[in-house]
Amino acid sequence: MYTNPGTILCYMLIVNYLKFILPSAVTPVFVQKGEDVVLNATIADVREEDSVIWKFNETLNFVRFLPGKEPKVSDDYSGRVEFLEKYSVKLKNLQEADSGVYTVVVSGDTDKQITGYKITVQDPVSPVKLSVDSVSSSSDWCNLTVSCRAQDSHINSTFRCLNHTCSQEGGERSQGTPSAVDLHVYLSTGSIICNHSNQVSWTKDIKIIKHFCPRLAGKTE
Repeated sequence: MYTNPGTILCYMLIVNYLKFILPSAVTPVFVQKGEDVVLNATIADVREEDSVIWKFNETLNFVRFLPGKEPKVSDDYSGRVEFLEKYSVKLKNLQEADSGVYTVVVSGDTDKQITGYKITVQDPVSPVKLSVDSVSSSSDWCNLTVSCRAQDSHINSTFRCLNHTCSQEGGERSQGTPSAVDLHVYLSTGSIICNHSNQVSWTKDIKIIKHFCPRLAGKTE
């Protein structure tokens, strides 16, 4: 049976393309800069002649468990790897350059990817400062305009208290904050709270409404 070489080539291209767009599942992990992370291998069984290799971004073999030899760590990770049970490792003192995909591969007659982690290293967020910029009031209502500032962004928002019920009018989240960071101002049990957070840290500042609208502060919406 004759098979057109062009068909074979097309098939190989499709397989490689699917391998590229459908990688093995990886677990997202967020780590604060300077902290450690444990990479669990979750390998059930390894033949004596097989090698176990931890890879960084599919190119750097940063840990190699070779048959009959001591584990070998690449120079880039020297002094930063602690060996745990069953081919798991602890990676120490992570920096932003360590963000990427870490996979463990069992290499024998063929290579088989076992586990993957997408590591994102983040700095802790900067402190926030919540300020009440203006207050206007009458016998049955009170308006507060506030600003919440972080290192790279800020929010302006207005809060209105009417007949002991307070609500927020716009400006809940900053549009100038990087996507990985959230700057958020909101009402909670008679207080205005500004929260600055990412996946690894958070900080907040609070103003109590009754300190500025003593006659009207009550429930919040």
